[in-house]
Amino acid sequence: MTSPMIAGRVFNTPLMVEPRKAAAFLQGFGDRILGSVQFDPGTDGGPTSDMMQPRPQASILDDGLGESIRSGDRNGYTLRDGAAIIPVTGVLVHRGEWVGRSSGQTSYEGLRAQIDAAADDHRVRGIALEIDCYGGEVAGCFDLADRIREVRGIKPVRAFVAEHAYSAAYALASQADHITVARTGGVGSIGVVCMHADYEAALEQAGIKVTMIHAGAHKVDGNPYQHLPESVRTELQSRMENLRGIFCAIVGDGRGQKLSPEGARATEARCLDAADAVAAGLADSVAEPRAAFAAFIQKLNAPGGSLRSGVTIQTSETKGAHAMGKDTSADVTDENVEDQANDAVDEGSDADQVDDNDATDVDDADDADSASASTERGRIAAILNSAEASGRDKLAKHLAF
Repeated sequence: MTSPMIAGRVFNTPLMVEPRKAAAFLQGFGDRILGSVQFDPGTDGGPTSDMMQPRPQASILDDGLGESIRSGDRNGYTLRDGAAIIPVTGVLVHRGEWVGRSSGQTSYEGLRAQIDAAADDHRVRGIALEIDCYGGEVAGCFDLADRIREVRGIKPVRAFVAEHAYSAAYALASQADHITVARTGGVGSIGVVCMHADYEAALEQAGIKVTMIHAGAHKVDGNPYQHLPESVRTELQSRMENLRGIFCAIVGDGRGQKLSPEGARATEARCLDAADAVAAGLADSVAEPRAAFAAFIQKLNAPGGSLRSGVTIQTSETKGAHAMGKDTSADVTDENVEDQANDAVDEGSDADQVDDNDATDVDDADDADSASASTERGRIAAILNSAEASGRDKLAKHLAF
């Protein structure tokens, strides 16, 4: 066994991962884990080893247009128009920094740090989980799921599945207010798997005999150097069923009336395509992720309201609009905000030009007028440079001018 650290996280350990992905893992890492022992999972038509290669952490939702948080902030997410974009990709592990930087893995502790930071960040009005993941370890998953459900009581949390959210990844997605799946994507695999490797015959052929010297009858249960006893297999099976029960309960807590724990169990860990997932209550809508995210952004930035049903949040923008006698009940779209802002900027520029031209002829202007103009410029600058204006230039200009 040439990579014991990796093997220790795969074998005899409860995993929440889509089964074909587990097989692909063994295809990709088989030589490194098993040495000369070859493993053929026999998954015709399933994923191949290249699916396990690290993928760049590029965001589909951000599309390179968002304002990246400074590395010094260490929040780890991208902020776009008030939405924190948090990618959930690769293989999910509990504490994975030792392998995550080189193998495309994401740790639960890292995701929690990002979610906590977004919940506390005054610039963030909503959280977008961008998910493309086949699952990962059980350890740490349920605690993070609980935290996501807590945070959605503070700020809206949306899950955008592009393209997959299986097993552990679905446990996280199910805690969002709303789940959108790409039309070619899928969700589900609400189950638990545990793999055991038996090297006994291979070691015998190699002339190697391993002797386990131990204290305690169950100390070496499930070791890879002996055939798996039926009693140990039964015990592992019981543990998997208990963990599946917790998994189903977590999904029920997150989905509410949309999918009960019993309904989650009844799926028998099936992976459902997008349309079938919506029909079964595992997801809420089928849409192109970028379009769904754009709609989320529009709702987040609508004046005078929030995505919380029956809750109205008065923001600094609506307060400023009321102070200027504006009606905030109408919808403000990107297009009309941009038109009004551009008109206002043009008018402001013309006014500044008039002031400059007339200044030479009105040297003895009233001090009160100068003070008033200075105050007005200060008010405009305060709005345009406020923290709330970050990433919302169109709306800021609309209110300022």
